[in-house]
Formats: sequence, structure tokens, C-alpha cells
Amino acid sequence: MKTIKYLLCVLLVVTGMATLDSCCYPSPWSEAKEIKQLPEIFPDYIGVTVPVNIAPLNFNMTDDDVDEMLVSVAGSKTIEEISSFGKEYADFDVEEWHDFLRKNKGGKLTVSVFVLKNGERFKYQDFNIYVSPYELKDWGLTYRRIAPGYEVYGKLGIYQRNLSNFEETAILENTAAPGACLNCHTANRTNPDQFTFHVRGDHGATLVSQNGKREWLKAKNDSLKGSMVYPYWHPSGKYCAYSTNTTHQSFHAVKDERIEVFDQASGVFVYQPATHELILDSLLMTKDHYETYPVFSPDGKTLYFCSSTAEPIPSGYKDIKYNICKIGFDAATGKFGNQVDTIFNARELGKSATHPRPSYDGRYIMFTMSDYGCFPIWHKEADNWLLDLKTGQARPMTAANSRNTDSWHNWSRDSHWFVFTSRRGDGLYTRLYLACIDDKGNVSKPFLLPQRNPKKYYDELLDSYNTPDFTSKPVELDARAAGNEIMSDKRIPTKVR
Repeated sequence: MKTIKYLLCVLLVVTGMATLDSCCYPSPWSEAKEIKQLPEIFPDYIGVTVPVNIAPLNFNMTDDDVDEMLVSVAGSKTIEEISSFGKEYADFDVEEWHDFLRKNKGGKLTVSVFVLKNGERFKYQDFNIYVSPYELKDWGLTYRRIAPGYEVYGKLGIYQRNLSNFEETAILENTAAPGACLNCHTANRTNPDQFTFHVRGDHGATLVSQNGKREWLKAKNDSLKGSMVYPYWHPSGKYCAYSTNTTHQSFHAVKDERIEVFDQASGVFVYQPATHELILDSLLMTKDHYETYPVFSPDGKTLYFCSSTAEPIPSGYKDIKYNICKIGFDAATGKFGNQVDTIFNARELGKSATHPRPSYDGRYIMFTMSDYGCFPIWHKEADNWLLDLKTGQARPMTAANSRNTDSWHNWSRDSHWFVFTSRRGDGLYTRLYLACIDDKGNVSKPFLLPQRNPKKYYDELLDSYNTPDFTSKPVELDARAAGNEIMSDKRIPTKVR
């Protein structure tokens, strides 16, 4: 499949006037029959907003009977166009695509799709792709890929993806540590010089990596209810918040609901790497509440978390509904405030709010709203919401939500882009979507993470994505050494301050 580039036809009139008629499509495509409908393409990139450094938005026709396809893309700020000709999918040259997007930054692309089908050529109605004025300054994404089966420790791994092209590499797979379950990788404000993740299983541990120095912590402690999970770094890098959870998985008997993951006990705390100390507080580890998903504010002065009243399990699992709360934190002393405040009461709405993520500019908290519980990735009704910290108002992110599960989100470093998981494709697999949010809080139509041949890639991928995050540069981890360290069971004990 070859990508070719055409120039727009500029007709020079003898009188000296120059006019721009239309695109010079190569014969015989110029005689294609026009049909008044948008093309049915996968992924649905019609009307999306993208950054200038995103990988090419290659796409397939959903109609398998198409024999050939010509795609021509014109820019609102250039007289040039780029094109792709082939059968299976639109395949744009990476460098050509980036150059074209840079020239049309803040403008729009007009996409013309031609097909050869049953011996006839057709031209569909043009559609637009908008090139955002906001650059996506992060290098790429990190995420887990995990089989959607119900075995806890099946093949899985933590991966990273360069967003400017299609290159994906493994950070760590559990083939390096057989039997291990690798949990979410968390960097400090997208900077992987500091990161942490937890390993479940017989060789359980929590990794804290700082500037290439790895420490494997003995995560379990007599003072904790479980392991060190759901981490979030303090902006100073001197602390990292975790949740300790006793988690269970059950199966529904109804066909529309599959799995329920819930806590039977949980609390939140802060870890200080320099001293290997756990900073606990009775306000954050109560007997009559479940506390989970801690995150620091961008200024480091507040710890946000989710809290629900404890309910009998399993009979009361649908009564577990989390609110978003906050408590003060003094980084100089490592001490919490003396009062917990609720900043969003989802329980009053009959809902559960989980997975809060503050934007790095301090304006918003994005969270997931579902009917109940703390693990919305299995809830079809789950949607992402936006809490405006200036006004205190919360609203669903309607433009980005779907009729199926939307959850697990994170912000880009400049707070103008976010990534999240969704089951909107087939209802079974979670895929990664990206969207833009402007200075006024307007959210764009999200787009599926681009792949070179998207239909082939996603049809053959039997993994689900979860816990995505942006990364400002590639994560550096010696996977072989890390695997050996996991299996060695050499652990640094933690202590309670």
C-alpha cells in the first residue's frame, strides 16, 4: 500500500485571475458517482479533534466488499493535500501526516473517501477532522493490557505506546515473573523518573522507583488491611498516597452483568520513600467506612479520596456508594488535617463516585459515576463526570461518554487532553480513547487510539486496556532484572510513623 501526495489544481486564467475549483483527483476517480451519505469507517474518526503530534488516523471501511479505496485529505490552512490509495485501509505516511497537521494547527481537515465496489466508483460525503490548537506535550501512554477472562493471574503486562507513531513496547510482562499480577503503573505527574506499581501473588511487593533506583517493599503490614495499591504521587515527589484494600471478585447470575469487584475493607495512607514510613490517620482508616482511590491536589495541600459507608457483603453490595472527600495535608510535616469534608455527594443522587483525577492546572476533578461500588469498569452505566473546583458544580462529560462503560481516565500534563477506557466498541473489550478539553471546559468527541491497520489490530487483540496514563518520556525499566527481583522475595520492610 503506497501513500501518494497530490497538489490541489490551481487553474490559471488567461486574464490573470486564479481560481481554486476542486481537488484534482486522478482519473478515473474524478468521475466517481457522488452519494449523499457519510462513509462508514472504523474507527469512527468523523468530527474528532486531534493534536498535531498524534499518529496517523488510519481507518478501514466497514464494508468488506470494497475493492479499492482512495482517501484525500485537504487542509483549511494549506493548498496542499495528502492522499492514500489502497484496498484494505487508509494508510498515511507518518512524517507526511505530522507535517500536514502542523501546517493546519487550529484549523480543520476535510476528508474525501472514494471506493471501488462491484465495478463502480463512488464518492461519499466529505467529513471533517479538527486539529486542536492545544499541543499534546506528552510523549505517549502507559497502560495495562490484560485478557478479559476471569483468571486473576493470566498473561498480562504493563506497556507503553509512542503517540506520534504506532510503536508499542513492553515495560514489564508477567512472563518475567511467572504467576505475578502486575498492577497499575503510576508516574509522578507523567514524569516516569518516579514511578510505582504493585505486584500481587505469591511474590507480592510494591515497587518504588526513583531516578533508576528500585526498591521492592514488603507491602503487607500489620497496620494495613491489604496491599499498597491505587498509588498517586505528591507533586514534590517526597510522598506517595496508596490505598490498602481487601478485594473480592464475584459473578452475577444475570446475563447483562458479569463481574462485581468490591472491597470488604479498605483505607488510605501516605508513604514516605526517604524513611520507608507509612503515615496513617484514624480519619482515613475507619471501621464503618471504606476509603479508597487517594489523589493529591496539584499544589500538594489536599488529599482527595473516595469514601462509602461499610455495608454487609454480599447482601448489601448495591448499597455501597462512594462520595468524593478531602482532607488537608502538610508536606513539611507529613501530617493530615483534623477534618474530612465531602466535596461531591454522589450518594444523595443514588450513585457512586470513584477514581477521582484532578487536572494538573487545579481546575477540575474528573471521576467516574456508576450506580454502586468501587470498580466501575464492569458497570455498563458507568460514565465520566467533571467536577469544577471553582464553582463546585459537577456534570457528565456527555460528549465523551457512551451507552457502555466509560472509566479509568487520566489527564495530560497540560490538562487539555485526557485518556480513558471504554467498552463502546463491542461491549466486551475496553479500548483507549483520547479527547480534548478547551479553556471553557468544552469536551471534544473522543477518538480511538490509532493503529496502523486498525480493524486487523483490534479484531486480533484479545486483551483489554486499563489504568492508562500519559508519560512525558519513555519509561526505562530493566525488565529482566525487575523479574528476577520480584522472584527473589528480597523486600524492604515498612514501618508506621
